[in-house]
Amino acid sequence: MSGEEEENAAELKIGDEFLKAKCLMNCEVSLILEHKYEQLQQMSEDPMNQVSQVFEKSLQYVKRFSRYKNPDAVRQVRELLSRYQLAEFELCVLGNLCPETVEEAIAMVPSIKSRGRGHDDEAIEKMLNDMSLIKKFE
Repeated sequence: MSGEEEENAAELKIGDEFLKAKCLMNCEVSLILEHKYEQLQQMSEDPMNQVSQVFEKSLQYVKRFSRYKNPDAVRQVRELLSRYQLAEFELCVLGNLCPETVEEAIAMVPSIKSRGRGHDDEAIEKMLNDMSLIKKFE
């Protein structure tokens, strides 16, 4: 069987390397890169000498697509989604895309409904509402 047939994100069959890996949401990467950028600024009189174009573009990307800006909100979202025993992949997709309805969440991450510990619609709705509250009070 080829690799394409074995892998299926809808069933969370994404390969052992990805299942065991720690995933980061865009907002988490943004915080890390901003901290590194500040360190580089402090180390050099001309910080642009220290920052590669790839670093700069990566920082711009994650800042643009981060749904949460406040470090406390980022931590709260990670904690909230972790309570639902989501796989890292599922947690990051939901944290990055912030679906508004149960149907959107299931369309984006079908495995939250179909896996053995699949969540019912009420649990998914509560999770989405809690994420929305974190965003609202950020």
